[in-house]
Amino acid sequence: MITVFFDGKCSLCSAEIGHYKNIVPEDVFTWVDVTESSDRLNRLGISQVEALKSLHVQDQHGQLFSGVDAFAVLWRAIPRWKVLGIVVKSPGVYQIAKILYRKFADRRFKRLSHCQALVS
Repeated sequence: MITVFFDGKCSLCSAEIGHYKNIVPEDVFTWVDVTESSDRLNRLGISQVEALKSLHVQDQHGQLFSGVDAFAVLWRAIPRWKVLGIVVKSPGVYQIAKILYRKFADRRFKRLSHCQALVS
């Protein structure tokens, strides 16, 4: 199974994960809310702050991905989203997606009080 580490206190993140949960079979993903427990993250060498800064996914082979790469793994495992998972990794699109995701993720992290409480 693919493990998705997401920010359950972020309304946008929760809505997106909720959508994915509704459209995929239960045996495809394991969903881990990083605001509830950081044990699995710590074992992987990821701090809770890093997990809140960007989406993290561990694929079925145990390889860890973050940011746009994590979304690509997630989307390729969802039939309706598979093409997007392929397109986002294509040359040009990938570089732009990484820049845009990083800007969005940084802004989101700075705006959410539960994220800022961890760095204070």
